[in-house]
Amino acid sequence: MELEGSELGTREYWETSYAREIKNYKNHGDIGEIWFDEDSQQRIVDWLLKQENIDKKTARVLDLGCGNGMFLIALANEGFARLTGVDYSPKAIELAMGIAKDQALDINYKVADLTQSESLALGTYSIIHDKGTYDAVSLCPDDPKEKRNSYLSTVSKLLQNEQSLFIITSCNWTEEELLHSFEHLFVKHCTIPTPTFKFGGKVGNVVTSVVFKKKSN
Repeated sequence: MELEGSELGTREYWETSYAREIKNYKNHGDIGEIWFDEDSQQRIVDWLLKQENIDKKTARVLDLGCGNGMFLIALANEGFARLTGVDYSPKAIELAMGIAKDQALDINYKVADLTQSESLALGTYSIIHDKGTYDAVSLCPDDPKEKRNSYLSTVSKLLQNEQSLFIITSCNWTEEELLHSFEHLFVKHCTIPTPTFKFGGKVGNVVTSVVFKKKSN
């Protein structure tokens, strides 16, 4: 199954959007919207804080498609120290860097396209987070399947080892669809519960959050 292509899958859309948000931030201190709302973000932060085997001082965290950087700011405020955010929109990185600087937080930000092999220069990480970025890649009007496969291959190589975590939240793909698409590179570690709704006698989720580990070679 393929999603119908959308402007949400283009760099131009996000550059325009973040250029507007930079202006709003400079004029009004408005950090802009958090995609999927703050609840989805806070659920991931809360889950990470409950993991006793994660050392906040040493864990290397990479946020894919970081946008305005608010997920990493939330982690920084909880004591996480080795934080990196990437986005293929230079304007998003400009906004994120500005917000982090104004809050006196030491967060590393870089422009990177995760569908390109050059992004492997980012190094390796013990925690990789994706909230909506796989969705955006899936909405690319130009060969989304190939871009998704390149993206997932990159993510797998950016994970330090088989114990590293890939946490993904999606509003376009169900858990079953993610499991099917990821099975060649990742294995499911756990599901992070998200709110459910009932319609026509069936129960569903508005968003899906799943934690994966990469398959051993």
